[in-house]
Parts: sequence; C-alpha cells; structure tokens
Amino acid sequence: MSQPAEKLDDSGIVAASLEDPEAFGELFRRHAPRLHAYIKRRLGGALADDVVAETFATAFRQRGRFDGRAEFAAWLWGIAGNLIARHHRQETRMYRAFARTGVDPAEDGVADLAGDRVDAAARGPHLARALASLSAQDRSAVLLLAWGELSYAEIAATLDLPLGTVKAKIHRARTKLRKALPEEK
Repeated sequence: MSQPAEKLDDSGIVAASLEDPEAFGELFRRHAPRLHAYIKRRLGGALADDVVAETFATAFRQRGRFDGRAEFAAWLWGIAGNLIARHHRQETRMYRAFARTGVDPAEDGVADLAGDRVDAAARGPHLARALASLSAQDRSAVLLLAWGELSYAEIAATLDLPLGTVKAKIHRARTKLRKALPEEK
C-alpha cells in the first residue's frame, strides 16, 4: 500500500485491503463505535458485540464486491441492517418485554442523570410498545435517525429507499410514537 490506511478515504482502504488485509482494520476503527452504539440500542448489549463483529466479518469477506458506487458507511450499515433483520423477532420480543416490565434491556444500570432516567422510565414502556407496533422498515428508519444518528440521505442509502420515502416513513413513525407517549405534566 502506498499510503497509510488512515490517510485514505473508505473506498481507498477497501481497495488497499485487497492486497493488504490488515488495512481493513482502519475501517473498523472509523465505523465500529457508532455502529455498535446503534446495534446495542436495537438488539441489546448481549448481541451488539456479536452483530458488529459479524457485520465487519461479512464486509471483509465481501470487500471484493464493494464497487464504490455507494458510500462504504451506507454499504456497511446495509449489512448491519440485514443482520438486524435476522434478529427482528427477538427485537420485537425485547420491546414487548420492556412495555410489560418498564425495564429497558439496553441499559447497563448506571444512572447518569436521575431526572432524565425517571422520565425515560415512565415513558419507556409506552415507547417500547409503540416501537414494537411499527413495521420493521419504519422502525429501522426512525431508529437509524434517533440512535444511529444517520442523516436522511444516509438512511435512504442504507435502506435502499428513495429519500422521499424515508422522510415519509420517519414522519409517520414519529406521529405514531408521539400519540403513544403520555403527555408531559
């Protein structure tokens, strides 16, 4: 490789990794933290490490197929989305359990801001019930925005949907979620 991986863009690193597989590690360094945080919120901490590892292992194995037409991040998030879809039934069960018990399975138990946590705990079961009622694609779109902190354009690329469709899905999901939450006092 002529340049160090950290100086290349993502597409350049993928290309370089075909000859120097260790270069792919830079992509993990760049994208894993944000992806892990998102997957933890979607599937819980117990699965997050495994799904992130599986996402990068799949991307590494299929890196020869990456053609650079899309951004690497969107391609990677698409792989993660497919893996998350495999866990859809477990995710739905997790939200239903949260709705019944009020215990968020994605929390690690450390309360940083007590007031916010109390409010979140009171609203959590309602939100979980509403999230469980969304279609898988609508839920993915709104959670990619809220927890993955992706832009609408990144969500559209990740879900392979037109930008307008993503905006409409998120608007409908937000409306449904707002209606499901109790009003603040």
